[in-house]
Amino acid sequence: MLPGHATAEGTAAYAARFHALAEAGHFRRAKGVGGEAWMAPSLGLGTYLGEADDATDAGYEAAIAAALDGGINLLDAAINYRHQRSERAIGRVLGSGRYRREEIVVCTKAGFFPFDGEMPADPRAYIFSTYVQSRLAHPGQIAAGAHCMAPVFLADQLQRSRQNLGLETIDVFYLHNPETQAAGLSREEFYRRLREAFAFLEKAVANGLIRYYGAATWSGFRVAPDNVEYLELSRMAALAREIGGEEHHFRFAQLPYNLQMPEASVLMNQPVEKPPYVSLLGAAARLKINVVASASLAAGQLRGLNAEALEYLRPFLAPAESAVDCALQFSRASVLTALVGMSRAEHVAANLRVAAWPPPSAVQISRLLRQ
Repeated sequence: MLPGHATAEGTAAYAARFHALAEAGHFRRAKGVGGEAWMAPSLGLGTYLGEADDATDAGYEAAIAAALDGGINLLDAAINYRHQRSERAIGRVLGSGRYRREEIVVCTKAGFFPFDGEMPADPRAYIFSTYVQSRLAHPGQIAAGAHCMAPVFLADQLQRSRQNLGLETIDVFYLHNPETQAAGLSREEFYRRLREAFAFLEKAVANGLIRYYGAATWSGFRVAPDNVEYLELSRMAALAREIGGEEHHFRFAQLPYNLQMPEASVLMNQPVEKPPYVSLLGAAARLKINVVASASLAAGQLRGLNAEALEYLRPFLAPAESAVDCALQFSRASVLTALVGMSRAEHVAANLRVAAWPPPSAVQISRLLRQ
């Protein structure tokens, strides 16, 4: 497995090679422990969509290489994406010897039971034989028949992901949709389980298996506090501080953020120290947690913005012209990195065109959201 991890020096050297992109504001400093500051791109490569087949693997491998060659040095996966094939595609590219490990931020997730290579004929039987019978997951720890975040399960998943990616150290390791557990538990029991998971992840940092950890969510940060799936960022950070002190490694939060789902900016649902509530983006800034946007194109739905919507949006998101341009300009403006699914090299080329533009200012985004 490749040794090392992303470093401030390595990512800065990477960004320096893409002077025009850097001058346009494409690279941003991630908040790290002890003053560590990676240079991360405004657009990152996501690997969620696509069939679990060789042709899609080949497309992703070409896209990953084009991204790393063109100025995108953050790669995002999850062990369950395409039945572990997305992680393995990343691993093959990174294992080619063409790229310097310290220049690349590699992120993955664990929580949902993954299959291996393809969908089994009987998914429930596969989960039972692979995880329950082997005591990697107790039935009482499983939510919705598909999710677990118990430490012994996370340890297994982390080892599998390291093998898939071919990396000794993963840069960001997310708990994947922890709100799946929250929906079926009392708040106290949920946060007790979360504390156990965080304790394991802090040990994984100490052992050099991961560099940072976080929560990659779908709904948890985008709902009201009385919703059963609600996640309180400040309480999560407090748990991390209890375990790791002020230098804890819970430094990343991922959630959908796009023109259809702007809750991270506009929904005041997060207390920090005391009410009144602030937005998720506001809370993350105060807590020194990096925010990564997923679903920047809303699973392709934003490609279909009509002419009237585009005419309205363009003044706020200039020099964007197309629906995709507008969507990416919005999502990348207020976060560390906006993830975009890129399964072919031509996707990378199109998105790098947007990366070369200055992102909209906070004032422009604020005006747009107030309309």
